[in-house]
Amino acid sequence: SVFCTLDPDVTLSVIKTDGEVAAAGDTIMEVHGSGRSILTGERVALNFMQRMCGIATQTAAFVEAIKPHDTRILDTRKTTPTLRAIEKYAVTCGGGTNHRMGLYDRVMVKDNHREFLGSQTEFTLSDAVNKARAAHPDILIQVEVETLSDLVAVLESNPDWVLLDNMSPTDVAECVRISKGRTKLEASGGITLRTIASYAATGVDAISLGCLTHSVQSTDLSLDYQLIKSLT
Repeated sequence: SVFCTLDPDVTLSVIKTDGEVAAAGDTIMEVHGSGRSILTGERVALNFMQRMCGIATQTAAFVEAIKPHDTRILDTRKTTPTLRAIEKYAVTCGGGTNHRMGLYDRVMVKDNHREFLGSQTEFTLSDAVNKARAAHPDILIQVEVETLSDLVAVLESNPDWVLLDNMSPTDVAECVRISKGRTKLEASGGITLRTIASYAATGVDAISLGCLTHSVQSTDLSLDYQLIKSLT
């Protein structure tokens, strides 16, 4: 922790564990040790905790909004530089599921890739899936589509996942009907707390949300200092 890095004699007592609900006014942790060390680390520690609690809280709100549908809430790579691992951990604390950590753990063909490849040679989404699978047989292959016709075309190559980008709930439902379980489907783009239930009701496998990490509101936390006098 921040405090133990500053002073190895500082001890922590965790009152609320990761993922546990805390109400306004609850104590979530106690820090015991030198007043100088505690006050030196106060702001850095609070900055981390406020942001991560905000991410977990927002994730939990989305998870709650889609009950009882069997749809997973996914995060994205839209994270703060150097903080991806801890921000994605905060998503899991809120009940969400981690998506890609980087470019190494899933091949994903997005709109810019399509534009680039299409400008170089004759190219189809199915070609991209087949070439990616040949090059990386042990990695999941995902393709982003924007239309129903794109989905129909790419299903020929049996991608592991298809991302349905900026589609309406009606179109997502039609994609679920068309795919008939041949691939996993992920909806993404412009989905909010107000609309997410309608997307989950389509039967889509997952919904990814950049807002979980790129524009989260930090939780209001404070550290109250209390002087404890020695009895000896």
